[in-house]
Amino acid sequence: MRVRTGLLSLLLLAAATIAAPATSYGAVVVDIDVAPPPLQVEVVPPVRVGYAWAPGYWNWDGGRHVWVGGRWLHERPGYHWVGETWVQRGPHWHFQRGHWAR
Repeated sequence: MRVRTGLLSLLLLAAATIAAPATSYGAVVVDIDVAPPPLQVEVVPPVRVGYAWAPGYWNWDGGRHVWVGGRWLHERPGYHWVGETWVQRGPHWHFQRGHWAR
């Protein structure tokens, strides 16, 4: 019985050690001094049932702005998609990730 208790404790400790990094998330904040270029013109495809269109946006990658084209996302009933955007805060530009909102 004592061996089983020790083994069970060891397994629980191992599981907690493995799960801990998986449950900790870090937010990546992007603040830069370079204004994003104007949005590119995209042709929005015809409506797809069960999907929401997420328009393209400028991402900051490798020290420069890179265009990320629009894409279809599975709809979330009761929510709407708020697209990625850059917001000026003083002399800096802050990137806000897209997200679902009620």
